Amino acid sequence: MTLVAGVDSSTQSCKVVIRDADTGALVRSGRASHPEGTEVDPAAWWDALQEAVADAGGLDDVAAISIGAQQHGMVVLDVDGEVIRPALLWNDTRSAPAALDLLREVGAAEYAARTGVVPVASFTATKLRWLQDAEPANAARVAAVALPHDWLTWRLRGFGPAATSVVADGPAAENPLGPVLTQLTTDRSDASGTAYWSPSTGDYDLDLFELALGHAAVLPRVLDAADQAGVTARLVDSSNHAWLPAGIVVAAGAGDNAGAALGLGASAGDVIVSIGTSGTVFAVTDQPTTDASGSVAGFASASADFLPLVATLNAARVLDSIAALLGVDYDELGRLALEAEPGAGGLVLQPYFAGERTPNLPEATASVFGMTLASTTRPNLARAAIEGMLCGLADGLDAVQALGVAVGRILLIGGAAQNPAVRAIAAQVFAAPVVVPAPGEYVADGGAVQAAWALTGTRPTWAAAIAAEPAPDFQTVIRAQYAAHAAASFL
Repeated sequence: MTLVAGVDSSTQSCKVVIRDADTGALVRSGRASHPEGTEVDPAAWWDALQEAVADAGGLDDVAAISIGAQQHGMVVLDVDGEVIRPALLWNDTRSAPAALDLLREVGAAEYAARTGVVPVASFTATKLRWLQDAEPANAARVAAVALPHDWLTWRLRGFGPAATSVVADGPAAENPLGPVLTQLTTDRSDASGTAYWSPSTGDYDLDLFELALGHAAVLPRVLDAADQAGVTARLVDSSNHAWLPAGIVVAAGAGDNAGAALGLGASAGDVIVSIGTSGTVFAVTDQPTTDASGSVAGFASASADFLPLVATLNAARVLDSIAALLGVDYDELGRLALEAEPGAGGLVLQPYFAGERTPNLPEATASVFGMTLASTTRPNLARAAIEGMLCGLADGLDAVQALGVAVGRILLIGGAAQNPAVRAIAAQVFAAPVVVPAPGEYVADGGAVQAAWALTGTRPTWAAAIAAEPAPDFQTVIRAQYAAHAAASFL
């Protein structure tokens, strides 16, 4: 049996899955925590990767590996391969003014045409502009810019700052190949989240990059999905234990959403709706998209396709808030919601508890409409919470469809998707069929798919387990009354 490994180096943790390359069957897995915060020393990711690998039983019998990781994070390196400052993560918003500066200098339509995106604080280019403005001495030292998965892939291959220790029976304890910055690699999906690479042309826009940072620097070579970045070097840990054998094929890697799409086996016509603390709606399409409004980011996928994506700030946290208000847990919230009729008796929750990104209303607050003596009941409020959350995501789907993206089915994922009420109401909010995949580590699974692809040259077709397929039950009243109150509230 040939084994492959997939990694998800996310904001909160590092997960490793090891699967049979032929069937996709899970053999073993491991995980380790990441520190909290919106800026992190990348060394913490490296330590967590080693811990997660050990928890997964090691890699001695693994033939290929691929790393998926959080998108957009800024890892800046000097000429010696040293990390200059802690990485700014996607959720660090200090670069919001820098995003506005870039927009004023370039223009939203021009930016979207050149890169498929309009800069916001999450994208790497805005973080580089922040660095140039706020820490000019650090910006001047930047010799290369990498994303989180780029840096981890580079390190797996034995590159990095010159090692200071050597063991008797092998190469240097870490980074035996030294700081060769030109060996940095990335993939289409992660490159497309920088705001200085074009999914349409497949090239970096170096003028935009230098506008952000202030000078030229080494950028990772962009690999296709089936490409190999190289092979692992033999690495030992601080206890002189060889935790990474040499010769494992290292695949291109991916950004997290693209990795999840790959892990789910999504293809053209599939839309993934992910309900986490925040929400994402992203489609797989065979054509690039451009949205000058900035609502839809025109990313590339981890295959040869494209991945238009919408992000919302309010998803499962909406249910958290209303469940706490009603004094119930998630299960009871769902039971209450199903006691009410579609439309919740006219009660509408507009769920902008944390402002909103799509639509772009950062100062908005949540509102409840349609409160009458008859409508204001616990079941109606529970249903309004679920309907409002899903309508916000459906608005995101509308924005994707407005760009000409076809929708064949919706893959509903995330913790909230396991709630029977969320599933049933999703089938009433979305006009397309809803499918709920079995819970899993989709990003790490996508890494395993990519590892097998790089190893064999053929994309595997592992069957994705399905947890539920709620019967289509589209109810026009839900979105109609939501839209009516949304329009009225912003007149």
